[in-house]
Amino acid sequence: MPPTREEANRTMIHTVLCGYGHMGKLIAQAIDSSDDMMICGILNHQSEMTLLKQHVDLLFDFSHPDNFELVERLVHRSNCALLMGTTGFNDIKYQRLCDLGETHRVMASANYSLAVAVMGKLVKQAAQLLREEFDMEIVELHHRDKQDAPSGTARQLLELLDPDQQYAALTGRNGMIGRRGKEIGIHAIRGGNAAGEHTVLFLGEDEKLTISHTAISRKIFVNGALRAAHWLLHQKNGFYTIEQMIGGN
Repeated sequence: MPPTREEANRTMIHTVLCGYGHMGKLIAQAIDSSDDMMICGILNHQSEMTLLKQHVDLLFDFSHPDNFELVERLVHRSNCALLMGTTGFNDIKYQRLCDLGETHRVMASANYSLAVAVMGKLVKQAAQLLREEFDMEIVELHHRDKQDAPSGTARQLLELLDPDQQYAALTGRNGMIGRRGKEIGIHAIRGGNAAGEHTVLFLGEDEKLTISHTAISRKIFVNGALRAAHWLLHQKNGFYTIEQMIGGN
């Protein structure tokens, strides 16, 4: 006999979404189309107490840093895993997010594209080989509605270029700025409905190396997030990155 609806529900991965904007709706559609996940609800101040009474395996957060206290409480009280896609945290909240990994399974990434994760590995390797002789710049392009600038992915790329913070990070140049110093420029372009484009330039004497990624659709982030969610649920408690999932350090 086929399983009853109740039996099937017990074997499903019970998820909650925090944030029901464009990305949240795409994740919801993907979950609805999956055969092993179901949505228990959307986390907000009105639904929090109801969701705390339910079994939750995993919380997706693609919302806003202001919702972190809600997310933090649900993770602690439901003992669920957390897949974090929200960017723009201040240092204090980001440390609290990292601390959740001491007692829960947590993954945080500004970008869940697998190709962007590979791009990061290439950028890191190129920087190690070229940074002493080449100038480095980052350019990112996003849709008109994006809230933060530079993007979280651009900030991650900056960390890969300059892990020891030996360079000044400039988010704009204007006027008589003089000769370039020991700096990395980060340029944010906003407009249209662009899903996202990131480019790292290594500029040397008579040569230029460009490493670039273009997102044609936000579906790549959704596919990566669901893949990461399945991977995370098979890990021990800890704070993870998508680079670890694809075999990085």
